[in-house]
Amino acid sequence: MAGLTTTRPGYGRWVVLLLAGLYFLVPIACAFAFSVGIGSPRQQVSLDAYTGIGGAEGLAGSLVLTLKVAVATIAVVLGLLVPALLAVRLAAPRLRTVLQVVCLLPLVVPAVALGAGITTLLRWGADRYYGTPLFDGLIALQDPEFPVILVLAYAVMALPLAYSTLEAGLSALDLRVIVEAARSCGSSWPRTLIHVVLPNLRGALLNAAFLTLALVLGEYAVAALLGYQPFAVWTVVISGSQAQMSVAVSIVGLVGTWALLMMVAAAGRTRRLREAS
Repeated sequence: MAGLTTTRPGYGRWVVLLLAGLYFLVPIACAFAFSVGIGSPRQQVSLDAYTGIGGAEGLAGSLVLTLKVAVATIAVVLGLLVPALLAVRLAAPRLRTVLQVVCLLPLVVPAVALGAGITTLLRWGADRYYGTPLFDGLIALQDPEFPVILVLAYAVMALPLAYSTLEAGLSALDLRVIVEAARSCGSSWPRTLIHVVLPNLRGALLNAAFLTLALVLGEYAVAALLGYQPFAVWTVVISGSQAQMSVAVSIVGLVGTWALLMMVAAAGRTRRLREAS
């Protein structure tokens, strides 16, 4: 008779979780202490840095610009990747490796190099095509109210994150079977995509959109090199004159991003429980 074995709780797992928690929470705690004046002998502890966020000069404009760019970037990324992934899986599986290489290539290109390359290309195009309709197109791409060039740059940077998320979601589906089943019932290709495929990818789409939003909210190098002032750049700009408010805004943005992540995770978990029941 085989002896019974008892399992001990994974203490190593708890140690790793504790170290990871300290790694993330200690810097945030120190940043919060600085933002309220704890540890500064010449300053009284107060929440002025947080209460003054709503009236901070330039904050509303930077947030509006960031949200507009984020929505457009999410639309571009999903609009490109979803059809490409579906086409590769259903019609051209041999191109799957090519698509993977193209989507993951931005990981090896630093953001500073990407921004410098875009700046050089725009300058070269402006000098070469001055006085032509193409020059007007280049100017329109750099409109400060809605910089399309920034959307395109962020879409390139978000490709690896969105690709990995969507690929994981598609791997969990028997895509060919559900598509053939819908087609055999008389469903058209657009109806199959909208009513059959996309609902099964809802979690992956939400995760890809969230990761893209987080990238746009936190990206600094490309926007600064191109001369725009979204949320991340504005936070750095005011740090020289209002250091405590800059840190306070960063903490609020981080907490808000975490809250969005928890909402996305909770929505996906609720949907799975409903489907299981």
